Amino acid sequence: MLLTHSYYCSGGSKPLLYETIGVVFDRISSQYADQDAVVVRDQNVRWSYREYRKRVDHLATGLLALDIQPGDRVGVWAPNCSEWCLAQFATAKIGAVLVCINPAYRTYELEYALNKVQCKALITAENFKSSDYILMLNELAPELERSSPGELHAKKLPHLRHIIRLGKERSSGMWNFDEICTMGTEEEYLHMHDIAETLQPDDAINIQFTSGTTGSPKGATLTHCNILNNGKIVGEGMQLTDKDRLCIPVPLYHCMGMVMGNLTCISHGATAVFPGEGFDPLATLQAVAEEHCTALHGVPTMFIAELNHPRFDEFDFSSLRTGIMAGAPCPVEVMSDVQDKMHMQQVLIAYGQTETSPVNHMTAIDDPMEKRVTTVGQPVPHLEIKLVDDDGRLVPVGQKGEICIRGYSVMRGYWDDEERTSETIDRSGWLYSGDIGIMDSEGYVQIVGRLKDMIIRGGENIYPREIEEFLYTHPGILDAQAFGVPDDKYGEQVCAWIRLRDGHSLTENDVKTYCKDRVAHYKIPRYIQFVDEYPMTVTGKIQKFRMAEEMINLRGQ
Repeated sequence: MLLTHSYYCSGGSKPLLYETIGVVFDRISSQYADQDAVVVRDQNVRWSYREYRKRVDHLATGLLALDIQPGDRVGVWAPNCSEWCLAQFATAKIGAVLVCINPAYRTYELEYALNKVQCKALITAENFKSSDYILMLNELAPELERSSPGELHAKKLPHLRHIIRLGKERSSGMWNFDEICTMGTEEEYLHMHDIAETLQPDDAINIQFTSGTTGSPKGATLTHCNILNNGKIVGEGMQLTDKDRLCIPVPLYHCMGMVMGNLTCISHGATAVFPGEGFDPLATLQAVAEEHCTALHGVPTMFIAELNHPRFDEFDFSSLRTGIMAGAPCPVEVMSDVQDKMHMQQVLIAYGQTETSPVNHMTAIDDPMEKRVTTVGQPVPHLEIKLVDDDGRLVPVGQKGEICIRGYSVMRGYWDDEERTSETIDRSGWLYSGDIGIMDSEGYVQIVGRLKDMIIRGGENIYPREIEEFLYTHPGILDAQAFGVPDDKYGEQVCAWIRLRDGHSLTENDVKTYCKDRVAHYKIPRYIQFVDEYPMTVTGKIQKFRMAEEMINLRGQ
């Protein structure tokens, strides 16, 4: 039946799982005990499901020995690694809430995140790229130098008691990850099993930080039911089985890695293959070929980097058949090359947001090319989608409206922020995405814009207000306005127009240097203009679109 109004309720041939992640993990681990569960190539890790479960239980009982209890928040600040995977499932098994912290965060953002959700423990890498995590933690908590592990009392991080560092080196006031994995006794194992009987599928189990329109990141709070089922449904869309091997070059701190990657694999008994700590096109190509991967995830810029790598023709991609491309629109040429040159005939386009765990639309493996490059597909099973006008009324098919989502995947809310939760989810349970779409008569949705003042750079969502709030902390900056400008590689780049205080002088490089060690690299403005005034309406509203137009003209785009 063809639709006349922009509402679509997607049924489902398979029921939802109403179980906890730990229960499903144990069942799959028993069912596929001798099959590869996870491969982390740069760490030479290759664990069967049996070995995976044993190591997860070691960490889970070790955390219990530290008095980490159900509901306690445990942060993970690290790039992709085997320890990240263990932490995801170990915290789930004991009911602790996993807090995903972006590996690109600097001290300014880290302090906010840890304190916002009152993390009791933090699992941290030693370093990643240009980030020295141990140094930054010591800057935030100089009390570590004279603290025993587990007894941290830091002025700036008042709730944090345990820092668990990866690697063999020892750091003052910190535990080592490997020692935690040996601390569980028979008492903790019994406790872990007792806890499993008390956990509920609707319990909060994960906090993902999303950029905030008012400057501070928001902690989207997700449940077992939210993310477990979303991972399962994504796998069903890919027709994933226990014979599949999914290459995951996308980050674990993001839903695309931990849900569409790890949980998709776990719910289907498939193998998760990680090429390395962060995205590297050559490492990804090697992993696909040498591990005989059948599926590959990525954002369009990743696929472009892989296709254009000078060694691309050296590799055999005949094992590939499917995968997910998400985070930004896919150009038709890229889709054609991915299907033809990488053998991914069944590649899917997915769309969603962290607040919906994350996927709410996805193409089907047999959708025509036109649908894959012009739409984000139909709503996934068990979700309702509607498009509404400014008054919240349903719009006819073919007309623009804000995309709203209702169903199992909608988050519990923003952590400790009822006001912003109520602004996003109405009393009827509809989540307002802020994205503008057009639904056709078959339920396919095309994304045509967004209400929120957001920049999307290479799949990273950035709210200008967050950048502006940070720039205000510089003593020489009176005012700052951030916005996006088009970019061939990343889709958009950050631009900032800055007004200086009287008597102050700054260069573009001064501003970037100030940002460098304090905020994530992708938030640092690529383009900076120093101005005396901003274009405004007669009522005094700043016109960012005019700033963007001027920057485009200056750059000759």
